[in-house]
Amino acid sequence: MPATEEKSKIIKEHATSKDDVGSAPVQIALLTARITELTVHLKRHPKDIHSERGLELLVGKRRRLLDYLARTDEPAYQELLKKLKLRK
Repeated sequence: MPATEEKSKIIKEHATSKDDVGSAPVQIALLTARITELTVHLKRHPKDIHSERGLELLVGKRRRLLDYLARTDEPAYQELLKKLKLRK
């Protein structure tokens, strides 16, 4: 999990309002940070099957959230893809 300061920074950067901590863009950004951390971990520990399973679950959850955002708010979806350097 990202450090508290890093997590706060991510939330602040992607929040749609002052009190926003759980909108789809915020959740996607936090999942992306966690996925990046797990990817680095798995490069160092390729036999860690439990973490690999967790990574697969996180990627699936992020995919579902991205699909939801694409359906409900296409401009925000496109902007988030550019910000996080994700490809569709």
